[in-house]
Amino acid sequence: MSRLEVRDLAAGYRRTTVVSGVSATVDAGGWLGIIGPNGAGKSTLLKAIAGLLGRSGEVLVDGRPLMSLPRRERARTIAYAPQIPQLPMGLTVTDYILLGRTPHLGPLGWEGQSDLEVVNELLTRLDLTHLAGRALHTLSGGERQRTVLARALAQRAGVLLLDEPTTGLDIGHAQALLDLVDELRTELGTTVITTLHDLTLAAQYADDLLLIADGTPAAHGTPAEVLTPDTLHTHYAARTEVLHTPHGTPVIAPTR
Repeated sequence: MSRLEVRDLAAGYRRTTVVSGVSATVDAGGWLGIIGPNGAGKSTLLKAIAGLLGRSGEVLVDGRPLMSLPRRERARTIAYAPQIPQLPMGLTVTDYILLGRTPHLGPLGWEGQSDLEVVNELLTRLDLTHLAGRALHTLSGGERQRTVLARALAQRAGVLLLDEPTTGLDIGHAQALLDLVDELRTELGTTVITTLHDLTLAAQYADDLLLIADGTPAAHGTPAEVLTPDTLHTHYAARTEVLHTPHGTPVIAPTR
């Protein structure tokens, strides 16, 4: 179980700052959803948290600076699944998911029975069993997305960063994926941060939402606090009606 703190984080590319002034705390086992219009800086923020971009500010895991950790320990601490992954050629689905077990392997680097059990469980729960022996380059977009997410989940890291994990997935596979992430945080205490375009899914799964607009935080709170018609109109230029499930979870309905 890991507690993540982001303090006054800013990041970008070369001399261009894309996102700045971000501070947030996600308790161990919590789920923070990062939302915002296209080009707001959501993916840049996630990469900065993962330590993949030059940045200012601090990212702390259980009070320790993430980048001060040895690389192997860092890989056991934080897992990241990009929105547009670069997949290695020549690997099968099973081989690729097994890469997620690398931080946990012994000195000889051989996977054991427990590693294979983790992979087989993910193949089943993400509907990939029938693709286990398929080469990565033969997969459809949705199949690739599920495979990349399985590799990240196989790390069993304390903090899980997912960039648009439901992109390219039909509603059934999207729900199955988010259900699995939710189960892992319940079973293992995994701390989850996701970027999501689907605001209704974000509201149903995340404990808190951080709305990024023009590279800076625009709203932060529970889904009910953040997802209001006025806020969505201001930052998305959208006409919406906010409905609610029997449990009080917001459902975003666009209106003509």
